[in-house]
Amino acid sequence: MRYISERSTDPGLLVLSSLAAGPKHGYAITRDVEEVAGVRLGPGTLYGALSRLEERGLIEALPAEDRRRPYRLTAAGATALDEQLRALDRVVRTGLNRLAAEAAT
Repeated sequence: MRYISERSTDPGLLVLSSLAAGPKHGYAITRDVEEVAGVRLGPGTLYGALSRLEERGLIEALPAEDRRRPYRLTAAGATALDEQLRALDRVVRTGLNRLAAEAAT
């Protein structure tokens, strides 16, 4: 059984990571997240995350293009993403180092 941390598949973190590459509309975010993380965000999950991130000032909606509304990362969103990714990186490095040490014994 493969275990994937809920933290690493948190929709908010995945959306912020996607938008770090530049503005995207919902479908483009979904495709990017699936390609990069292997996680499929359903419409309810995606738009719920977008709403929460926008309420917290981490992303902002841009003017609609046809029927699509693109979003972009704010400065506060970039800072929050950086902090979250650094925390995850510490966990990953620690876990890998501990596994290597255990395997060596």
